[in-house]
Amino acid sequence: MSILEAFILGVLQGITEFLPVSSSGHLVLLQRIFGIEYGVFTFTIVVHIATLIPVLVIYYSRIKSIVKKPFQKLTLLLILGTVPTVVAVILFGDFIDTLFTGIGYFLALGFAITAIAMFLTDRSKEGSKDIEQITKKDALLIGVSQAFAIMPGISRSGSTIAGAVACKAKRDAAINFSFLLSIPAIAGGTALEIRHVILGNTALESLFTMPMLVGFLTAMISGYFAIKFMLRIVERRKLKYFGYYLMVLAVLIFVDQMFTNIVF
Repeated sequence: MSILEAFILGVLQGITEFLPVSSSGHLVLLQRIFGIEYGVFTFTIVVHIATLIPVLVIYYSRIKSIVKKPFQKLTLLLILGTVPTVVAVILFGDFIDTLFTGIGYFLALGFAITAIAMFLTDRSKEGSKDIEQITKKDALLIGVSQAFAIMPGISRSGSTIAGAVACKAKRDAAINFSFLLSIPAIAGGTALEIRHVILGNTALESLFTMPMLVGFLTAMISGYFAIKFMLRIVERRKLKYFGYYLMVLAVLIFVDQMFTNIVF
């Protein structure tokens, strides 16, 4: 992987981790376009760690309150919201891995599902619940929506925002809960990826290269601005534009898989 490729993929990861467009789907898509094979797995670990940092910075005060007082309602809600994803990974993780190998059709489907979710979310009425008013049942339902994001092309942030809005959460509460829920999701996913390093499936020394450093820094910085951008755009009901983009992308991937075979 070259430094330029690492820069592009790092920016892409940072932006798409928090925009409702599926970071994993876009990362796979660009890896296919660039023809990158060596170092992909290690790079994924690095950029996932990088995207965790801006969330911790922006939500420092809430995280600090949880650390100081761990036995509170928000802690329980975040745990409940994480459980469905853990269960889904345990039960269907191997099957999902096979979807990533036959990526074309499934990626197009995932992008289309996320697009429809964005259209529906924009059309939904404003809810009345703040984060403090989200119930345990709501947290589980939002967690179930997040669990679907283990499939290629389905956005984690998009699905959780859509789930929270469907549970009548205010839009600012929906986006804030979604990003707080991303902390255990990203950390847990990274831990699973690091497992392969421990098992010897990738070289540890490949973590300490210039492309990895560039990818780390660009993912971290772009992730920070992506979060700030999303905090503004959700309340303005602009998610439909992401839906248009994803629907076009889904059609292009489907056409390529069926006819042109340029990427897939």
